[in-house]
Amino acid sequence: PGAGTPATAADGRPFDGLRVVDLTAFWAGPIATQYLGALGAEVVKVESIQRPDGIRFLGSFDLEAPWERSFVFAGVNTDKLDVTLDLGTDDGRRLLDRLLADADVLVENFTPRVLENFGLDWDELHERFPQLVMVRMPAFGLDGPWRDRAGFAMTIEQTSGMAWTTGYPDLPVVPRGPCDPVGGMHAVLALVAALADRDRTGAGQLVEVPLLEVACTIAAEAVLEHGVTGVVLDRSIPPATVPQVLVPCAGDDSWIGVAADDEPRWRALCTVVGIDDAALVAADLPTRRRHAARIEASIAAWAAPLDADVAATALLDAGVPAAVLRRSGDIVHHPQLVARQVLQPFDHPVTGPAGYPNFPVQFSAFGPHLFRNRPPLLGEHNHEILRRLGLDADDIADLEQRGVIGTRPAWL
Repeated sequence: PGAGTPATAADGRPFDGLRVVDLTAFWAGPIATQYLGALGAEVVKVESIQRPDGIRFLGSFDLEAPWERSFVFAGVNTDKLDVTLDLGTDDGRRLLDRLLADADVLVENFTPRVLENFGLDWDELHERFPQLVMVRMPAFGLDGPWRDRAGFAMTIEQTSGMAWTTGYPDLPVVPRGPCDPVGGMHAVLALVAALADRDRTGAGQLVEVPLLEVACTIAAEAVLEHGVTGVVLDRSIPPATVPQVLVPCAGDDSWIGVAADDEPRWRALCTVVGIDDAALVAADLPTRRRHAARIEASIAAWAAPLDADVAATALLDAGVPAAVLRRSGDIVHHPQLVARQVLQPFDHPVTGPAGYPNFPVQFSAFGPHLFRNRPPLLGEHNHEILRRLGLDADDIADLEQRGVIGTRPAWL
């Protein structure tokens, strides 16, 4: 059972009754709390009009309420209530304290100094709210010489070495954020363990999920490869796979990826694309590596007049790994994802109807769509949350007048 009055149960989801105060921003933290909300928790996202979640401004260019138009914010903040509190004020911190008094979980992903500057360090919080589980998601950890360095997905992917092994040699070293959602799911798993321990002991605890350490588990291949073979992986073809190429097909900027990582697949590839040089067909891996450019040219010549789907299907039917490179806009209408109902429709008051990406899991008890509510507007639930905390209309109006709460960024 959660602390205080249980949140209203919906349809028997695992986290019904769990109250979560969400101080996270950008992607890694919000996707963790989104998952909790999707599975029944009441998640109260705390922003401020002085510093809204920065991801609200990613990809939003319309002059009318641009902070409500970010597709990335929308994608990771469904099933949340939103309240704005200026934690730089005494009133803002007192109201946060009232939220925490009735909460089970606090999640944040700032640099460590931010919450500590607000007087919200773990020892003090644990003394005042012994039932609270606090999940902290700093970039580099809560101690060590890098503790106060800021970081987000692309910073971490550089630092972990992940960016050294992904992408193309002639492009900037930027993998585009895969460690963020993985970090979020690590945080969820750790939180579930901490809640189970609280069921046993009655006491909350501090859970630390540094994003760098999560990314290092994703980037482990490079460490293992060097340990076993002495090879430093980079952005070139992996040592054990030749060919591994991207080649253009017919049409505008249409490509397929092709790989052959063992002898049977290599011979099957030769049959499909018409490589008939007996010595090359019989070539071992070192020989194929020496002739990599010639092999790529043969595959490219075969693929050039073909539709990408036709070319990929021909290779797959022969047992050769191949795939069409898809743009994100193509994925939305892909028949497999449409059949799986991967996008869940919501009608947003600013951006209108759209599909929102579901989690890559399904539960037979809840159907294909986990989400129940669209992402919130900035400060949309100020009145609802503050009335629950005991404030009346005059109190709320005073907070609005002084900028402690609000519904639009303070500088606009």
